[in-house]
Amino acid sequence: MIKVLLAEDHSLVRAGLCRLVDESGHIEVVAEAEDGKQALDLIRKVSPDVAVIDISMPAMDGFELLAAISSEFPSLPVIVLTMHEEPQYVVRAISSGAKGYITKRSAPEQLVEAIGKVYGGGLFLTSFAAEALAINAAGGGKLDSPLEELSNREIQVLRRLAMGQMNREIAEALSISIKTVDTYRQRILKKLGLRNNAELSRFAIKQGLVDL
Repeated sequence: MIKVLLAEDHSLVRAGLCRLVDESGHIEVVAEAEDGKQALDLIRKVSPDVAVIDISMPAMDGFELLAAISSEFPSLPVIVLTMHEEPQYVVRAISSGAKGYITKRSAPEQLVEAIGKVYGGGLFLTSFAAEALAINAAGGGKLDSPLEELSNREIQVLRRLAMGQMNREIAEALSISIKTVDTYRQRILKKLGLRNNAELSRFAIKQGLVDL
């Protein structure tokens, strides 16, 4: 049996995915997490063979979790399972260490196959994800997206600001100083040509970084 950890903040979606995986007969969900921090703790406890994670999660999002897994468990294959089909998300996920990228709408047909592929050491991409990587490579590593101007850390700060978190909360969550958070905020505003947190929030919602 392939042991899987599933990190997804919506309980109904998580339940459906668990049922889908367990019905395969050769894959078992051994741990479920509703946020990135819980997922990382469970990985340490149960040592799964594959981790399947969402991008948009509270406490620690998918990109933060990917970075932590790549650092602490570099041999653990990770599949990003998300609603985001934008090319920039694909490129960031794979460059951050993910071995698979599929959307939630394609999960019923592809999740079981994806788990088996990455467990065996392969890379699993949907057709649109493979196309996104090809376009990125052809363009010299640059996609036509405003998010390309931001680093992973800046996106983390942007997302938390858009969720209404205060600088102190963000500083504690990311283990950085309040002054550093404000520096990131000013840098994000400048890069995106925005004026204030309200515009940051609207931008983040438009880019799908936070749920409405």
